[in-house]
Amino acid sequence: MRDWLESRQIIVYFVAIGLGVVIGITAPQMSVAFEGVITPVLATLIYTTFLQVPLADLRGAMTNRRFLAALLLANFLVIPVFVWLLFQMVPDHSAVQLGVLLVLLTPCIDYVVVFTHMGRGNARLILAATPILLIVQILLLPLYLWLFLGPNTAELLSPGPFLAAFLWLIAVPLVLAWLTELLARRHTTSQKFTASMTLGPVPLMALTLFLVIGAELPRIREAQDIVLSIVAIYIVYAVVSPLIGWAIARFAHLDADAGRAVMFSTGTRNSLVVLPLALAAPFDGSLVAGVVVTQTLVELLAELAYIRLVPTLMASRPTRGG
Repeated sequence: MRDWLESRQIIVYFVAIGLGVVIGITAPQMSVAFEGVITPVLATLIYTTFLQVPLADLRGAMTNRRFLAALLLANFLVIPVFVWLLFQMVPDHSAVQLGVLLVLLTPCIDYVVVFTHMGRGNARLILAATPILLIVQILLLPLYLWLFLGPNTAELLSPGPFLAAFLWLIAVPLVLAWLTELLARRHTTSQKFTASMTLGPVPLMALTLFLVIGAELPRIREAQDIVLSIVAIYIVYAVVSPLIGWAIARFAHLDADAGRAVMFSTGTRNSLVVLPLALAAPFDGSLVAGVVVTQTLVELLAELAYIRLVPTLMASRPTRGG
């Protein structure tokens, strides 16, 4: 059953996206209910992924300095320069500019682990790096906003949404997965449960796509004229950003699995985490949120392509080691 699901996962995801679009258009009143269950469903998805990642090897992953250096260089130096170039094409509208910067300057710390695993990247390395990614983006995002928009905008930020996302979408699923692994070593029932959870990632990812699109599409429709003006920017980002990750991974002489992880990280942004920041913006928070969510929809479609293309672009090659 697992092989059947994984071989047809792209079809399953597109069906989920289509259903989400239908609900978002025909029943926009469902968006509030959908938003309320996105986090627990996403946490469950991440938990099932953690069960398939050898958590005992995390300590070794955290000491892979070459990977961490490549990841930080890509996400916090090269990607911001690329975003600055894209920013020159963003409409001269404060809410739109803030939304674009919030989402493109923050690397994902949650479902990137899932997509990396599905795209045959080293999910252990990404998982081990999430605390570092979280801390660095909290520290640097105000600086980036100050550089792009001036000093007043940076004061709008609060670390709360970032820390809450890390707690519920990384720490809690990780601890539960670790406890499940301990039980599986001692009890047959836990072993069977762990084995059954290997079926979880594809349907749970489909459910996540359905919920996110169904919940957020109404926001996009409310500001569709302005939002449509930045879709091309997000598409360019989705195409170029993994190539930036690829180039840096090659420069750092990472092995194929680690290189794929860097590519997924540069291509995947922290949209679900920065959404509360967008909604809290003092000027037209709904528009800022719509700008953020638009990137999410473009990115989710791009991730389906990444799953197939990234393993091909970053094929196995001789390396200098880790």
